[in-house]
Amino acid sequence: MDRGFGTAPAWLGAVDYGHVVVLVDYRTGNVQCLLPPAARLWCQAARTGRTDRLPPALADRLFGLGLLTPVSEPAPWPAPVAGNPAAASWGGAEHPAGTGRIPGPISISAAAALAAVFLLKRAGARTTVMRRLTTAMRTAVPRCEVRATTAQAHEAVLAVRRAAWYSPGRTACLEESVAAVFLLATSRLAVTWCHGVAPDPVRLHAWVQTDDGYPVAEPRSTLDYTPLLTIGAGHQQHP
Repeated sequence: MDRGFGTAPAWLGAVDYGHVVVLVDYRTGNVQCLLPPAARLWCQAARTGRTDRLPPALADRLFGLGLLTPVSEPAPWPAPVAGNPAAASWGGAEHPAGTGRIPGPISISAAAALAAVFLLKRAGARTTVMRRLTTAMRTAVPRCEVRATTAQAHEAVLAVRRAAWYSPGRTACLEESVAAVFLLATSRLAVTWCHGVAPDPVRLHAWVQTDDGYPVAEPRSTLDYTPLLTIGAGHQQHP
């Protein structure tokens, strides 16, 4: 493969935890981890824009996965964001899953919002699910006239979780958080959608938060995640 020059594409998110750099492709949702030797080379290339100086095997891998795109001359790109320090968690963290009592009408609307997420997921190739969901949110949120209060956002998230009990398909943090954004958007209410990474082991999570910056209806451990992509806030990040 002729490596020439390359740069990191706009849809790539990167976070540096010191012992690993995590790359998230927000077109496909694919994740790659670079251990220290490769991570140092990635950061050097980001500063200089000289991907032709990468070891051939590493360059071929990065270009092949779409984590680098060809350009005609050196094109530096932003360094990975610094990851939030977090204690190691090997799957042992637990938090209450109860939702409390949710009014009937909003539960029906929540089911419709969740159904919209499932339709979007099935509307094309599996490799572009993340792009379809983020594009839909970027379309819906600007039409919202008012920022949701913490109480409104909390009610929406819990309503979606209750509807998810009866869902025939996979319903995890991604589906729930996107459905909450859609549900609030039906009332012209905006909320910030976040997607981030935490280390040890590397794991991904999606959630919503209000203007105070605190995750809605989430355990405290959500603060361990470093947001790589946010939609619906004045400080939006745009991988």
